[in-house]
Amino acid sequence: MGMLLLNTQASFLSGFCRSFLTVGAVCQLTQTSLMQFRSHSALHVVGWWLPPPWRLSRQGWLRPWATLSRGKPSEEFLVFVLCLNLCFLTVNCLDQHVEKSPNRVALIWERDEPGTAVHVTYRELLDLTCRLANTLKKYGIQKGDKVAIYMSVSPLSVAAMLACARIGAVHTVVFAGFSSESLAGRIMDSECKAVITYNQGVRGGRIIELKMTVDEAVKNCPSVKHVFVAQRTDNKTQMGDLDVPLEEEMAKAASVCTPESMDSEDMLFMLYTSGSTGKPKGIVHTQAGYLLYAALTHKYVFDYRQGDVFGCVADIGWITGHSYVVYGPLCNGGTTVLFESTPVYPDPGRYWEMVQRLKINQFYGAPTAIRLLLNYGDKWVKKYDRSSLKTLGSVGEPINNEAWQWFYHVVGEGRCTLVDTWWQTETGGICIAPRPSEEKADIIPAMAMRPFFGIFPVLMDENGRVLEGNDVSGALCITEPWPGLARTIYRDHQRFVDTYFKAYPGYYFTGDGAYRTKEGYYQITGRMDDVINISGHRLGTAEIEDAMADHPDVPETAVIGYPHEIKGEGAFAFIVLKEQTAHIDHVKEELKTIVATKIAKYAVPDHILVVKRLPKTRSGKIMRRLLRKVVTEQSSNMGDVTTLDDPSVVTEILDAYQKYKKEKSSS
Repeated sequence: MGMLLLNTQASFLSGFCRSFLTVGAVCQLTQTSLMQFRSHSALHVVGWWLPPPWRLSRQGWLRPWATLSRGKPSEEFLVFVLCLNLCFLTVNCLDQHVEKSPNRVALIWERDEPGTAVHVTYRELLDLTCRLANTLKKYGIQKGDKVAIYMSVSPLSVAAMLACARIGAVHTVVFAGFSSESLAGRIMDSECKAVITYNQGVRGGRIIELKMTVDEAVKNCPSVKHVFVAQRTDNKTQMGDLDVPLEEEMAKAASVCTPESMDSEDMLFMLYTSGSTGKPKGIVHTQAGYLLYAALTHKYVFDYRQGDVFGCVADIGWITGHSYVVYGPLCNGGTTVLFESTPVYPDPGRYWEMVQRLKINQFYGAPTAIRLLLNYGDKWVKKYDRSSLKTLGSVGEPINNEAWQWFYHVVGEGRCTLVDTWWQTETGGICIAPRPSEEKADIIPAMAMRPFFGIFPVLMDENGRVLEGNDVSGALCITEPWPGLARTIYRDHQRFVDTYFKAYPGYYFTGDGAYRTKEGYYQITGRMDDVINISGHRLGTAEIEDAMADHPDVPETAVIGYPHEIKGEGAFAFIVLKEQTAHIDHVKEELKTIVATKIAKYAVPDHILVVKRLPKTRSGKIMRRLLRKVVTEQSSNMGDVTTLDDPSVVTEILDAYQKYKKEKSSS
């Protein structure tokens, strides 16, 4: 039997017996069924995950689901004993669709080179997956082994993930932009036996030396026995003793691979967090629960229907790519876009030209990209036909109001549903979003709003008490488990317990703060570790950022706390201005007025520094810890900056800060 060790509190471990079911074809949501879903999930936390309401693919199960039993509490844990359900994950993502519609398009690879999309059917993807799986088996990769995938987005990288799942190996995808040091750290922590990579990657018209990075990384990774090398470009690469030419071996491999039978709680993949708050954490997701949750949220949050083209532009190196580029869409038999390029290559119209050419129906991207494109104006959007779009989605961070309005009115022409989604690597899938909801229900700009079925959020005060009623702010926690929840941090379960369950015993602590409106909707206010205390007032920096981002000339902001002699902490704001913005001092005064008006006078930043750009990781997250180092005069100890998209931004900001200091001291 699969066993899961979680928190000591029985209230959290109420369980979701038989929740680990794979979805054959989820039913279409109607007004009546939506109301029934919400009512049933609230009354029956455990039973709601059982069929009905969805039809299940029995083909994907070796043995029917059993029951759940709860272990006796020990001094530190309750043992959560899950049913032994032997399942085939890839059958649910591939075989069942090949049996019904073999020529349906599974993947559309939007290559970096504009206008060179490649369509891959479910039959072709199954063939690719089986050949790759058999190649891995030939070289000794077996059930339980760990495999690192360091590849740009492509059908072969998706097949690599599915091939690992098919033979029971555990994949850990590392974003193909991390340094050799970062890659080596992840390989060593996860004890990978093999690496799958390309000779080179291509992004934004530039060549990325993937194989060279892997070569450098594996020098310090004795666990790696083989490096499988595929060809993304025609350039030759130096092959060493560990290297295996992947396409050559796949051409010789059989096109049929019997899937390994897996317990529902066997590991599916590990995914490492960015490490911006410390050592990267290997978040573990398991087989059936993760797949169920990814498929259901993909279907119902985006109202995905058969025949739609789903365009999530995330990289597969992040959880968004796992859940809404690969597993969710494929489990639902969908057509999913693989975006290899950047939003501004060859020009800022790339996304929208792609929408027109591929007739994309759902578009899911990051606020960072939306704010970037907003800066280029409307012309690049309106140049292309976007009439195919039905749903727009925002993911990765809270979206500010100006970006939301532009996304909705300009990109979506005021007719597309826009879902601002909140979730985490640890949650496996979307937890709070405006949809699904009652027909024509309100969507409030820049707000996640409604919990998904089976998700029960609460807000906690500083003393660990649940905040009742509406119009309150606190720490966002979740009261009951759900199938997509991560199971542990690889090789460090105590860190998992300490991080997510210790702060508020009996609850899953998200690490985020939230505001529950007078109407009972949820707005994410930012990370709790990005909270500053100004004269006794606790304030999320995201709240200040959101207020300042409403200024028409300020597309991007980042606010950090710094030591203040009188107030304890003060707010220091870094802002990016639109091109050709004049009267900078006037803009700064307007920003202070906005913050004072929207929040309070105490929230007004003491300093506002204009910079050309903010320090961001390759996934688009702002590395605020670097800004803190600059302001607190610790620039000699910046720590690891290898995850930055362009490390030279640090020097730019340091120079701007030193110039600002001189100006302040002389005035």
